[in-house]
Amino acid sequence: MRRLLSILLALATALSPVGTPVLSARQPVHAKHGMVVSRETHATDAGVAVLESGGNAIDAAVTVALALGVTHPAAGNIGGGGFMLIRLANGTSTFIDFRERAPASASRNMYIDPATGKATNESVVGYRASGIPGTVRGMELAHSKYGKKPWKELVEPAVKLAAEGFPVSYGYAQSLQGKGTMDRLSKFPESKRIFLRDGKPYEMGEIFKQPDLARTLARIRDNGAKDFYEGETARLFAADMAAHGGDITLDDLRGYKAIERKPVEGSYKGYGVITSPPPSSGGIGILQMMGMLEGTNYEKAGAGSATALHYEAEVMRRYFADRSEYLGDPDFFKVPMTALLNPKYIASRRESIDPAKATPSESLRPGVLAPYESNETTHYSIVDSEGNAVSVTYTLNAFFGSGVTPTGLGFLLNDEMDDFAADPGHPNMFGLLQGESNAIAPHKTPLSSMSPTIITKDGKLYLVVGAPGGPTIINQVFETILNVLDFGMNMQQAVDQPRIHHQWMPDSLSVESTVSPDTIELLKQKGHVVRLTNSIGDIAAIRLDGQWLEGAADGRTEATAKGY
Repeated sequence: MRRLLSILLALATALSPVGTPVLSARQPVHAKHGMVVSRETHATDAGVAVLESGGNAIDAAVTVALALGVTHPAAGNIGGGGFMLIRLANGTSTFIDFRERAPASASRNMYIDPATGKATNESVVGYRASGIPGTVRGMELAHSKYGKKPWKELVEPAVKLAAEGFPVSYGYAQSLQGKGTMDRLSKFPESKRIFLRDGKPYEMGEIFKQPDLARTLARIRDNGAKDFYEGETARLFAADMAAHGGDITLDDLRGYKAIERKPVEGSYKGYGVITSPPPSSGGIGILQMMGMLEGTNYEKAGAGSATALHYEAEVMRRYFADRSEYLGDPDFFKVPMTALLNPKYIASRRESIDPAKATPSESLRPGVLAPYESNETTHYSIVDSEGNAVSVTYTLNAFFGSGVTPTGLGFLLNDEMDDFAADPGHPNMFGLLQGESNAIAPHKTPLSSMSPTIITKDGKLYLVVGAPGGPTIINQVFETILNVLDFGMNMQQAVDQPRIHHQWMPDSLSVESTVSPDTIELLKQKGHVVRLTNSIGDIAAIRLDGQWLEGAADGRTEATAKGY
């Protein structure tokens, strides 16, 4: 009997498509009324509680955002910013841009050392790395226009988590004890005191209380976003900036506004795609890459095959080349959106793909467009009982942001100024090459890869998806959607499927180590420079499967999916 089983197993292996990985046996979380998928369990629970008590998806999104700022401070924040994509049950959609912005004193060469002509690390670490935070203003705008429950009720869970504390998870404890995190946070006394306990980082299971943050959140609860941008929090923030050579002033805070924009919309094989407009570079990228794949029949080779991964890598390569030249803040730079998504242009990019061979990135430039016409992060997805859907990605940029905690306020600041091209033509911390379209200017928004996206089927809500991960965000979202639409996976399979990432420059293909060695060898034979990595990103996704919501948290992290 044992010999028979061995033979059957060997036969099954031999008949499997070469390079196709074994998909996860985990099942999605199912619920009928509402679903929240986020990076951290306390935040997920808080969001579900809002839905159960009669709040809608936008209400829950506010609560989850502020709770993550307490329980996942490496990326959850009130000292950062991001994007919220909303699709209401009546079919209308909108996009709220609460991305960080450059202060009034910002200038094109503010991070260039005049002695060497090279960029310093001030755009990455310290007080000068931070753009004006937008999260609180963005949550208030979303709530005031589309929420139902009282603001105070939505902020209270975060106040309680900060004041009473929560048990530190294994993953959070490990992140605090990493050498890079300890080095970054130790540079700043408040951060070292709060997050590293003056050199004795928290262990799993210990209760982490944050009284300074609780007081800040209580003021926001009682006085709204006005406190953060004009009140006591704003005054303390601006004073601490001034005392440490930072650039953000009280006038910068007072002048910050969240912006409501129109989402980018398109289609792929009969499905509707609602996604993020500039200053996100993700929405255009997802639609352009989908367009390049249409008509190639790449999916016939099977998910995870060398052929399918080759095509995916090649369309990634081409989009990121275009991104380096043509994407920026639409309030400062005329983004050629229609030209980038023109079917003839996309066809020309598709035709340049060699099915058998990788295109060297050095030989590939941004495409020639028709004339103009008259980018550490966290993500969560929410669907409520009425059918409203919210996809939110927000960030501090690097893990634990700039490392700075303003005195007495308890929250970490972002280092989003590095998402600008601090030195156009030279790579930033993520290795991204960016041009003049994303150069620094006062009040400008840095280009982002954050890509909250919603898919519709026959005009009805079908899929809500997004991810953290710097420039890998765009490709993570793209691959997860393909896994469902082209390869027929359920939501959990689609999230767990091994991923790849190519961003044009540097010319290397990041491949998760769970991809079959045979597939990796075939990719190398096609000319790809493969770089193995343990993990790419952290998808949070929900699919509407008939009457059921399918929630999928990413097993690469401690993320959770819960519904009712």
